[in-house]
Formats: sequence, C-alpha cells, structure tokens
Amino acid sequence: MLSLNRIKWINSLKVNKYRKIHGQFIVEGTKVVVDLLKSEFSITFLFATSNWLDKHRKQIENLQITVEEVSLSDLKKISTLLTPSEVLCTVEIPHVPFNKNIVNQDFVLALESIRDPGNLGTIIRTADWFGINHIICSTDCVDVYNPKVIQATMGSITRVQVYFMDLVEIFKNKPRNIKVYGTMLEGENIHQVRFENNGLILIGNESTGISENLLPFLDKKIYIPSFTNINHTSPGIDSLNAAQACTVLCYEIRKQQA
Repeated sequence: MLSLNRIKWINSLKVNKYRKIHGQFIVEGTKVVVDLLKSEFSITFLFATSNWLDKHRKQIENLQITVEEVSLSDLKKISTLLTPSEVLCTVEIPHVPFNKNIVNQDFVLALESIRDPGNLGTIIRTADWFGINHIICSTDCVDVYNPKVIQATMGSITRVQVYFMDLVEIFKNKPRNIKVYGTMLEGENIHQVRFENNGLILIGNESTGISENLLPFLDKKIYIPSFTNINHTSPGIDSLNAAQACTVLCYEIRKQQA
C-alpha cells in the first residue's frame, strides 16, 4: 500500500515545476514502461499490480529498480489516466548535452512554440518512425516530460533525443551548408522541392505558424498542398496541425532518399 507521502510525491511530478525540482517524471502503461526497461533511462521506482509483475518478472529481475507491488486502487491515486494502467514508474530526467554536429548527419526537426502535449508526443513518435533521432524545441514548447506528451510518444521518447534551445541561436550558429526548411502556406509545393541529405525542418506554432523573428533564417519555404477541392465545392480546412504536417514532411523526405 502506498504511503500518503509517496502518493503526494508522485502526484507532484505531474507538474512541471516539481519535475524540475525532483529531476524525475512519470511514465504509465506497459508499452512505454517496457521500452524504458530496455533503454538507458534510469527508472527509480516501479509500481505495478501483482498480475503485471507476474507477466514481466524476467524483464525486471536483473535491473537495479525499486519495485513495489500495489493495487489498482492505489494506482488510481497516482495515475494521470482516466483508466489507470497496471504499471507506473518514476524516471530520472536525463541530461544530454547538445551536439551542434547532429545537423550534419541527417535531418533534424525544429519545433517553435508547440503547446499541445498530444502534438509534441505525436511528433516524437513520427520522428521515431521515420528514423529522425533529434528534435530541437524552442524554450516555450510544452515540457517533453509532461505525462500527456510521454503517453502520446508510445515509447518513442526512449529513442528520440529532444533538446530545448534558443532557435535563433541554433540557426545563427548552424553550418552554412545546412539548409533550413520552413512550413508556410505561401511556400513551394513539397512534391516539387528537392531536399538535401540533411537539414533543419522548422515547424511553427499550431495557431500562428512560424514567428517573424525566425523567418529570415529560412532557406526554403515549403507547403503541403491541399486536395480538399477535388470532390468539394466549399473551401474546406486551411491547414494541417503541427503533428500532421510533420508526418507528411518526414514521409516526403524519406521517400526522396529511398
């Protein structure tokens, strides 16, 4: 049975301020937890039902983790989900230094002011699917260790490195041969753009797009064409959300490289 102090501490990690103070975050659900067990992330506590522990005993028996068997009613007291999973763990926030040379190796996603946790989590999952290992977020993006972000990544947080940086400084100091592509409604059709073998893909805020102070750094403005008028006479939607746009862009880039 969880103590009141333990419950209070775990629930505090749902808030960004306390995640920073304690240097830890929450992960729930078998898929994400199992991926964490295989990763280099450091799990501090694992809380699970007897049923879950019986099924996953071999995966945790040789790891240096404090495991506590709890009931579903206990998990409800600490879960961020409407229907709690059978497992929840607390994990140390890793501190990985930024290496500016990552932009020479492959494409890197740059995200400006992404505020929706589901969008950021989905973008991380999309990057993982398309083999993009690094994402640079502006400092005002939603916290990557927000429980809703972690949940939306479905384990991809263990394979994609996310940095929070000043994008102006990133673009100022990038190698001159590295292009910055930015998603804009008035950009060039992505099917007509020839992407390089590496570069920075800038995706702006869900509502306002790319800010004025980053526009001067764009080497090429790119646009995802809409086909809404093919079968409809009404105008339809005018844009995709950030996560959807990211998926289309990543697909087009990898298709060209295939």
